[in-house]
Amino acid sequence: MLLVSRQNSDYVENILFLRNLSFFSRKEYFNMKVSQILNNNVAVVKRGNNEVIVYSRGISFKKKVGQTITESEIEKTYVLDSNDMLEHFSYLLSNTDEEEIIMVNDIIEYGENLLNEKASDYLSLTLLDHINFALKRAAKGQFIRSPLTWEVKKFYPKHFKIGIYALNQMNKKYNVEFPEDEAVSIALHFVNLQEGKSNLKETVQVMETLRDIVSIIQYHYGTEIDESSLNYMRLITHLQYFIHRIQNGKTYSDNDKELNSQIRGLYPEAYECIKKIELYVKEQYKCELSIDEETYLMLHIHRVTNRNKREGQ
Repeated sequence: MLLVSRQNSDYVENILFLRNLSFFSRKEYFNMKVSQILNNNVAVVKRGNNEVIVYSRGISFKKKVGQTITESEIEKTYVLDSNDMLEHFSYLLSNTDEEEIIMVNDIIEYGENLLNEKASDYLSLTLLDHINFALKRAAKGQFIRSPLTWEVKKFYPKHFKIGIYALNQMNKKYNVEFPEDEAVSIALHFVNLQEGKSNLKETVQVMETLRDIVSIIQYHYGTEIDESSLNYMRLITHLQYFIHRIQNGKTYSDNDKELNSQIRGLYPEAYECIKKIELYVKEQYKCELSIDEETYLMLHIHRVTNRNKREGQ
């Protein structure tokens, strides 16, 4: 057994501390230089072999092209994955009022706290682009109607809350009266964030499929599902992940036939409902439900409809 004296213990701790310090000091820090000033607070900076956009209040008064800038001087960094995007958002930021940028940062922070998830640089800039264009449309009295208001409210209530928060900020700061539809459009940006998607078409497809499957369940049982119930929220969450798996060609693969057979026997009505959902999925996505997907769906459908039956008695 190795005995370490107090003096030796302190020595060992110091050695370990120095090793850790050495490890962290080896971290690669790029020498960043300003390559383009976009406006008073925004610049394009060369970091290593890449260019990034940085937000730093008063940067145009503090720095000139070619001068070095440190991390501590930068409030926000936007890293983009193509030159086209860099050019587009550079132009956007150089022609956007600072109040809009501050407002978007506030909306992003609110959304991050509500969803407990970090927003990407891409979301910050696409949201700024959206709001900038929306305000220009509003100045001309042009407002867009969204066909997805019902779906977003029902399936993404937290995201819709972010949209409403953004709407209130825009209406208050710019003295406009945006319709609720604008909150839906903003909410969709955050739906994409949480689901790791930048493809709005796929997000819309998820919502339409959710709506259709819920309609199939309600039509089959001849009842309205209690949308405030915990079982309903569990069903919706399961369906969201289920649809993503279908979109990505992935399904549960354990295929426990014995468990599936038991659940079919216990909940025959849920199984009859599943048959209709299977036909819908086959037609829309050209794929079959796995045995395990079928089992889990039966369980969720039974729970959400069984509660309705008990409360209706």
